[in-house]
Amino acid sequence: MFDDESDPKLKKKTCKGLDPMSLSELQNYISDMKQEILRVETEMKKKADHQDSVSSFFKS
Repeated sequence: MFDDESDPKLKKKTCKGLDPMSLSELQNYISDMKQEILRVETEMKKKADHQDSVSSFFKS
């Protein structure tokens, strides 16, 4: 009835094969990953700020 495999949040991401990648491809891959990390951190800060503002609203 409940299939955890169908939930995209629970699917494990597979790692990209690094062996066939050249040095420049690896550098680009790292750059892309760092940009994604910054995007996620920005979203986390936005959500934390929102949660803080909601929490302070209900505390007063």
